[in-house]
Amino acid sequence: MSGPIPRISLGEDGYSISRLIVGGWQLSAGHRDEAIDERTLFTGLATIARSGWTTFDCADIYTGVEELFGRFRAAHAGALRGDGTELQFHTKCVPDADRLGSLRKSDVEATVDRSLARLGVERLDLVQFHWWNYRVPGYVEAAQWLNDLRQAGKIRHLGATNFDTSRIREMRDAGVPLVTQQVQYSLLDRRPEAQLVPLAREMGMGLLAYGALAGGLLGGRYLGVPAPREPFSNRSLAKYRLIVEEAGGWARLQRLLAKLDDAARLLGCSPAELAMRWVLDRPGVAAIMVGTFHARHLDSCLRSLDPALSLTAASVGELIDEALEGLDPLRGDVFDLERDLDGPHARLMKTNLSRPQA
Repeated sequence: MSGPIPRISLGEDGYSISRLIVGGWQLSAGHRDEAIDERTLFTGLATIARSGWTTFDCADIYTGVEELFGRFRAAHAGALRGDGTELQFHTKCVPDADRLGSLRKSDVEATVDRSLARLGVERLDLVQFHWWNYRVPGYVEAAQWLNDLRQAGKIRHLGATNFDTSRIREMRDAGVPLVTQQVQYSLLDRRPEAQLVPLAREMGMGLLAYGALAGGLLGGRYLGVPAPREPFSNRSLAKYRLIVEEAGGWARLQRLLAKLDDAARLLGCSPAELAMRWVLDRPGVAAIMVGTFHARHLDSCLRSLDPALSLTAASVGELIDEALEGLDPLRGDVFDLERDLDGPHARLMKTNLSRPQA
């Protein structure tokens, strides 16, 4: 695309982020078997940042990623500032599931202090809070502890991740100033639309969407091919393969991909670019997470932001509507399926990764 990458403001203090966010989950230890060449990775991330795509997402539970981004910042932030580029680093506070009942304010502060040290910053730009088990009380109090740390200057803004709508409302009513909620959102997974989007718009809370490409399953490479089988090459593919089953199965995905391919041809873009743009254009969505780290993917990702890529043409809209009509809506509010401890989604979750690793 030509021109600057679009940005969006969060909160009321002038803080802005790029509408594409580099998602760091795929870099975490245990996500895939491939080793990371840091020099190559950092060169790619610096090229991405110079394009105006300056916002990076990680978490205390993405093993090794806060430290990785901290080393990237130490190696490149000075040169990038010299080019007029400022970086934003978002992280998360996700207390371990087996420690929720005994969580103390000092534990939350220790997690924030650890993130500060790992990233090498004096203040965290955005901390996104998650609570694994609603049956264990204390999530509102923990969110208020994070707000105390925000008021103390350790955190600039607070967000949530994967809370359902009623709990977001509960934290808001308790005075926790949430500026974002990070949720799964894609052509396959439209759960945010039923309840969360109206509340988010009422609150002025931006949605940060992950899974827009469903781990790559919404790209053109899976059109006309058999379903991938275990063992999967990474955890993203295992996760989103389950989402496909919830939406009706592989044959339904093939129908969606065929319609998406037809619409993309009309627009002169790729199915992946169209899938990303569809999420970016949804009401309430501030930005989307993209798990790419190489400059070779940069142009394709940026094309999803091109103003010329309009989904308002009747023929394009009809194709997308037809594709969506063939899918089963996912059940429940955001992350409800993943919270079912007896279901297949929960069995993929690693819920005790916040504690220091040996």
